Amino acid sequence: MSNAYDFSFETLQGKPYPLKDLAGRPLLIVNTASQCGFTPQYKALEALWQAHKASGLAVIGVPCNDFGAQEPGSATEIASFCELNYGVDFPMMAKVHVKGRDAHPFFRWAAGQGGFLAKPRWNFYKYLINKNGGLEDWFSSLTRPDSPKFKAAIAKMLG
Repeated sequence: MSNAYDFSFETLQGKPYPLKDLAGRPLLIVNTASQCGFTPQYKALEALWQAHKASGLAVIGVPCNDFGAQEPGSATEIASFCELNYGVDFPMMAKVHVKGRDAHPFFRWAAGQGGFLAKPRWNFYKYLINKNGGLEDWFSSLTRPDSPKFKAAIAKMLG
């Protein structure tokens, strides 16, 4: 796979979500979990989505249960949790693995592009994909989506 647009996910509703349909748009892809200390980042992710979707930014949440079993819910439970607790309106994908042999191909690709440290080591790793489908930057769980550093990276990517 040569760029992020070559990958596809499935939505929480079970529908295909090929990233090629977003070709030419910048993407923010985040592995998420509902029972994590970083879960409140959903609020800032939703704010980014609302602030920048008109500029073309697509925010995509990808639940995983790989770290501390912090996303045990079904697709319906995840959707309900995100909407009721954080008003999440951005696209949420079906739960996948982000590490190990069974890791979703996008996360293997992103780790390969970003180097050893870019491999998800916990929930809420954030991957910025530029308009050409390349990995622009990545951020660990510790970098909040509303931090000045992250907002600057979004602004740079949006040009």
